[in-house]
Amino acid sequence: MSAFPPAPRPGPSRPEISRRNLLALGAGAALAPVIVALNPAGHSVQAAAAASEYEQRFLDLYAKITDSANGYFSPDGIPYHSVETLIVEAPDHGHETTSEAYSYLLWLQAMYGKVSGDWTRFNAAWETMEKFMIPTHADQPTNSFYNAAKPATYAPEHDQPAQYPARLDPAIQAGSDPIAAELKSAYGTDDVYGMHWLQDVDNVYGYGGDTAGPVYINTFQRGPQESVWETVPHPTRDEFTHGGPNGYLDLFTGDASYAKQWKYTNAPDADARAVQAAYWAHVWASAQGKVSDVAATVAKAAKMGDYLRYALFDKYFKTIGDCADPSGCAPGSGKNSSHYLLSWYYAWGGATDTSAGWAWRIGSSHSHGGYQNPLAAFALSAYAPLAPKSASGKADWTKSLTRQIEFYRWLQSAEGAIAGGATNSWQGRYAEPPAGTPTFYGMAYDEKPVYHDPPSNQWFGFQAWSMERVAEYLHETDDPAARTVMDKWVAWALSETKIAADGTYTFPSTLKWSGKPDTWTPSNPRANTGLHVSVVDRTNDVGVAAAYAKTLTYYAAATGHTAAATTAKALLDGMWQHHQDPLGIAVPETRADYNRFDDAVYVPNGWTGTMPNGDTVNSASDFTSIRSFYRDDPDWPKVEAYLAGGAAPQFTYHRFWAQADIALAMGAYAELLEPGSGSQ
Repeated sequence: MSAFPPAPRPGPSRPEISRRNLLALGAGAALAPVIVALNPAGHSVQAAAAASEYEQRFLDLYAKITDSANGYFSPDGIPYHSVETLIVEAPDHGHETTSEAYSYLLWLQAMYGKVSGDWTRFNAAWETMEKFMIPTHADQPTNSFYNAAKPATYAPEHDQPAQYPARLDPAIQAGSDPIAAELKSAYGTDDVYGMHWLQDVDNVYGYGGDTAGPVYINTFQRGPQESVWETVPHPTRDEFTHGGPNGYLDLFTGDASYAKQWKYTNAPDADARAVQAAYWAHVWASAQGKVSDVAATVAKAAKMGDYLRYALFDKYFKTIGDCADPSGCAPGSGKNSSHYLLSWYYAWGGATDTSAGWAWRIGSSHSHGGYQNPLAAFALSAYAPLAPKSASGKADWTKSLTRQIEFYRWLQSAEGAIAGGATNSWQGRYAEPPAGTPTFYGMAYDEKPVYHDPPSNQWFGFQAWSMERVAEYLHETDDPAARTVMDKWVAWALSETKIAADGTYTFPSTLKWSGKPDTWTPSNPRANTGLHVSVVDRTNDVGVAAAYAKTLTYYAAATGHTAAATTAKALLDGMWQHHQDPLGIAVPETRADYNRFDDAVYVPNGWTGTMPNGDTVNSASDFTSIRSFYRDDPDWPKVEAYLAGGAAPQFTYHRFWAQADIALAMGAYAELLEPGSGSQ
């Protein structure tokens, strides 16, 4: 799956957190009378009687997002990736959804609870996520056969899709899984409590049979060069009903024989964001005297955070550091296989036949700067209501918190932007890194971890997403190490942000990297004078603008930085004044990459199978030929004309995460920086 993480030192505590958040709500906010209005779908939207300007903006956009007539949700209340169906990015269809979207729903409903005092919607959002995006016991039925001493069979990752299937190699020994037993002891189950990352909500592909959906699916499986345009979508529960004689398994993994099986992949940044949302829900509900309203849901978030520790481990539980040559890289024992960073994924699977008796689990060796979440690590290590039940969960997150902040410092360029990441398994097969590659606790620097088409660290959005979490953490703790990172990053970001006289704005979109960081020395962090970033092009993307504005808002509230506060306001005002439409806030996008609708999809010669709708899968397949439903999409003529030699098409997309993030940015500004707020 492609989607995207050692001396422990928690940030200093801030005992006035609860008092500050209570003040930020405004005196007597929890007891204020409420007004109840109906949005166009007839749903009630509650708010304090005297909503401020930016709080009202939150409510106005919240009403558009939750209006069933606007198309953000399925009939089951599942947030779609986007209102529009023809969209290809990490999901390859707009009415799929991701764990990312569910996590933003949780955060959106937490902010609604803060503004309205109504926490039923936050709790209901978690219930929806738990019902549809966390596999049930029936979905993962053979975990009881999992052997923590032999967690998985090794298969190398390869550079190109055409090098797959990757052959399993049982001669390469994996390390032992040190957390499985304590998780079972803490929660009384062998099942994993984490979200799978991708779901076909409307059953467009048909892997759900005759049901209307939703159904778990997967796409990315074949190395860093496999873009979304080169994927073969397949079910997470492969019972050989579709595909070839072995379902889709032998496209990805080489084995002597194949068994029907289930497998799920977790996107750790989404589960961490769910924990982040639960933290704020608890803080805000506590300030209202309503902590009992959210306590049960917050306890579930702590459980999710406990299982999220699988993302802190090497893929095959090998020892961390200088881990080259799969046969010579020592299997880990205890916690020496943990890098304590939020890596790109963790995954688990097993036999569908409950009498077959096997299951597996893996972490990931690749950690990206954009996936880290120190606010979630802080919540799971130092905020009692989110304390994991397991024996070592709190200690692991305590160490992870320190390691993540160190990671940011190590990856920070001379200008201030955060570079790619690190890997414990060069090329995904424990190869020897090039001579001179700098290291972080023995892990090799990787400019573009995990995927190369496009390079994983060229998008400014990862900067805004990740640094927003650092800014929240700084706001809650005043950790001087986080302040060091944020001061430098904000100075760079502001220098690259342009606000025009009419209120329109641009900021970086595509970044270009050169050089390398210095090898990390915890006692003497270097300035990375040889690591540089430059801005290739610029954007007014509204989702990234919202994440960036939130970053500046929390940073300004924590530090009193005037330029950060005024720029946050300018971004929020600019999108509100210039980019509103009936469905939300959006800008047109020219999609030159849609010339890839006819990209070839690698399928080995001689391999033949079918998609559920009858589309043939073979060596002549391309992106659209195995997704023939796109030819019936109302927007297809725009793509068809482009493929025939016309101009690149324009689309105005309403992505759920982006609309939620804009609303959240308005709410955060109302709480922290709007004149009259408790922080002023």
